[in-house]
Amino acid sequence: MNLLRNRLQRSFALYRDLIEGIDSNALDSKLPGVPSNTIGRQLWCVIGARESYAQAIEAGEWSGFACSLKTTTDQQAVANALRDSETAVLTLFETTETFTDAQLGFILDLLEHEAAHQGQLIRYLYGLRLTIPESWKTRYALT
Repeated sequence: MNLLRNRLQRSFALYRDLIEGIDSNALDSKLPGVPSNTIGRQLWCVIGARESYAQAIEAGEWSGFACSLKTTTDQQAVANALRDSETAVLTLFETTETFTDAQLGFILDLLEHEAAHQGQLIRYLYGLRLTIPESWKTRYALT
């Protein structure tokens, strides 16, 4: 369990570093010339997945996707929701003695979802010429 918790914590730290270095204007940015949503909507999906998977892990079954974040253009609101959703997931590791196979599957699904959005957000950072956090450069060997 420590390995899974540590991998989640590493992913969560990357998102904390990203949101700390981005302003509200960037949250409303889309990739130019290609179909895309905004950076804020990417993070909305990350937060919603964390919240939804936390519920699924706790219940042992999927009950659908929902996100509590109401605005995707306010840096502080997004940062708070990222923090709260991180806490919800990590609390499960403190309050659950053992996980079932179904629960472990949801944890792995969440890790995959986190990584998928990191890949997408790297493209946003490059495409919009935004500052790439040092932790992302190190983790993904970015220049």
